[in-house]
Amino acid sequence: MPIRSTREKESPTKTLARPEPAPQPAEPPPPPLRASVAVVSFNRVERLRRCLRSVEASEQRELLQVIVVDNGSWDGSAQLDSEFPNVQFIKLPKNFGLTKAMNLGWRAADAPYVFFLHEDTEVEPSSTRRLADVLDAHADAAGVCPLLVDEAGNPAPQLGSLPPDGSWRPAEAAGTEPVAVEYPRGAALMMRVFVIKAIRQIDERYGQFGSDADLAAQVRRGSKKILLAPDVRVRHHGQDGYTTEEQADFLLGRAVYLGKYHGFGAGLKARLGAILGPLARLKLGQLKYTLPGQKIDGTKA
Repeated sequence: MPIRSTREKESPTKTLARPEPAPQPAEPPPPPLRASVAVVSFNRVERLRRCLRSVEASEQRELLQVIVVDNGSWDGSAQLDSEFPNVQFIKLPKNFGLTKAMNLGWRAADAPYVFFLHEDTEVEPSSTRRLADVLDAHADAAGVCPLLVDEAGNPAPQLGSLPPDGSWRPAEAAGTEPVAVEYPRGAALMMRVFVIKAIRQIDERYGQFGSDADLAAQVRRGSKKILLAPDVRVRHHGQDGYTTEEQADFLLGRAVYLGKYHGFGAGLKARLGAILGPLARLKLGQLKYTLPGQKIDGTKA
């Protein structure tokens, strides 16, 4: 029997190396958001529900971020978060007015475009996508709005003039090409977020009224434009009238606008008119707010 050498005995047994596991393909990143939809609400729960249902039925819903800024509603609007789990709710303790709510909405936006909506609007499935398409195609546009229509599908009051006077006229529904407009109301308005960042924020000296006029003026000052897409429709229910507090807020907002864009004298004249006008017409309810300059949230304009 042959004798093995010591070296032969001590030689280690060779082991086969295990093959490395094949690398798993990385999951593709989620597609970028197309637009953030910011809905401002206050005490109109059924309107808000219908608005959110229409937004949830949007084309490419997975590319939309939906935000509700609720202005201290006590009618159950803020509790709709359980019904719409894919919607981000920002719940405010009281009614701070439209302007502050819009600022909170765009600051929460993660997309390059923010689509401001009032809760009394209903969008068509293609509305948000097509408005974003317009901004994609027009680099010189700071914002775009759809054609507002009423329950019957007819053009609804939408376009105002600067300085704001509280009156609105329907837009032309002819054609399909976007057209530049001076001042569309903010019930349905898509803006580039960087445009609002460039002016820091929407001026919060406005309460409930004046923020959309200020945005329109800022766009004109920056040599940009707001387009209206006449073949994109959004239903706007609107309201029949305004409360005394809201009427006073409009007068104060108009005075802020005139002082900012037409000089101190124009602003002072409008502020005096907001006091003397209600006094002459014995609208003491309005005077209660315009005399101290009290906005809808209780702060001073």
